[in-house]
Amino acid sequence: MRVLGIFPYPGMESDMIFDTHAHYDDSDFDLDREELLSQMKAAGISYIVNIGANLESTKRSIELAKQYDFIYAAVGVHPSDTTELNEETFVWLKEQCNAPKVVAVGEIGLDYYWDEPERAIQKEWFARQIALAREVKLPLVIHSRDAVQDTIDIMKSEKAAEAGGILHCFSYTKETAKTFLDMDFSFGIGGVVTFKNAKKLKEAVEYIPIEKIVIETDCPYLSPEPNRGKRNSSLNLPYVIQAISELKNLPEEEVMRITYENAKKIYRIED
Repeated sequence: MRVLGIFPYPGMESDMIFDTHAHYDDSDFDLDREELLSQMKAAGISYIVNIGANLESTKRSIELAKQYDFIYAAVGVHPSDTTELNEETFVWLKEQCNAPKVVAVGEIGLDYYWDEPERAIQKEWFARQIALAREVKLPLVIHSRDAVQDTIDIMKSEKAAEAGGILHCFSYTKETAKTFLDMDFSFGIGGVVTFKNAKKLKEAVEYIPIEKIVIETDCPYLSPEPNRGKRNSSLNLPYVIQAISELKNLPEEEVMRITYENAKKIYRIED
């Protein structure tokens, strides 16, 4: 496989890969974060959005965006950390939406894989963070695991379509994808699409229009084959591009270009 960016296609920009969902503030990167991020531009990684998962990682994401010209930030609290939220911390979170280079509210949503936090708490703060995104006019980055119907119901009741955004690490069926498409959401596709047993996701990717797909890592998690089980980074995105190319029967350079433009449009970033 050609490594996109390092060996760009003739006539193509050499830096047209956009990682729409990363966690470079994670402690897994503490030993070599600066060294790794210094490799991104040479590898064709033009933009990265570092995603807040709780209050502390929201702070760190904003700091990374200050340090690196190609990194932007999303601010939000993941469902697993919603017990951090109260009226005081929610005011603080709203203030962070106005920080430089903040381009989205996320990642927010519902995760019923674990029993905690209680579902009522998750649902309350999912709804309120959607309302926040609508108020500050930022797109959403939504995490949903084992919670499809409640996710859909809250997105509809809170008019999430007015904010728009990305269904991160999409893992549901193509029939469910249609429901989210009807709300004009896009879909974050990452390393899981390369897994041999990811039949449901592969069918969804075949179904979803390429104009509604963006690529992501969720690094340090979910490395694609052949690096499954190892620490992930944006340098692995060519494997994701290749897999989408095969499923969509499109040239890799087209997948790269279209997903890049899709991401810039969602996050309202201009070259």
